Amino acid sequence: MKFLRSSFAPAVFIAIALFSLQACKAKKLVQKPAPVAETTTPATPVTVQAQPVTAPKPAPAPVAKPDYNFANIQFEFNSGILKTDSYPALDNAAANMKMDPTAKFNLNGYASIEGTAAHNMALSVDRANSVKTYLVNSGVSADDIIAKGFGTKNPIASNDTEQGKVLNRRVEIRKLN
Repeated sequence: MKFLRSSFAPAVFIAIALFSLQACKAKKLVQKPAPVAETTTPATPVTVQAQPVTAPKPAPAPVAKPDYNFANIQFEFNSGILKTDSYPALDNAAANMKMDPTAKFNLNGYASIEGTAAHNMALSVDRANSVKTYLVNSGVSADDIIAKGFGTKNPIASNDTEQGKVLNRRVEIRKLN
């Protein structure tokens, strides 16, 4: 009986293990392929031409209109050298001038009452030319700019006060019509 127990127990154990392993295996589901429908070929071949797909074109950006309302360019006493404070106004003027390449501009230079008439006339011409040089270096065509000096003519403030004299030392940028 010992012999049966010792050889029968392992045989039963192996049989149970093999049976349970077969039961635990995952079953594979095989899907049958769909039947292929037979198509008849037409007597005349049909060709289909693909149309190119084009994306809709974006609407053009609105063109900004130039702002010709330029600030006067101020100068120090007895000087035709541009102030660094004038650079932003000149950069704005240059950007707007370049928007319309057909436009022409006058640069009118002025001086305050100090000095002789000849000196003030030469000083006002120098001021107008220094503004023209800056604008040309900024990309504005020199052919579109006319620089003129007017000396002490057309003051915008009284030459009796220092504040008025400062305002009269200027260059005005005007668009020609």
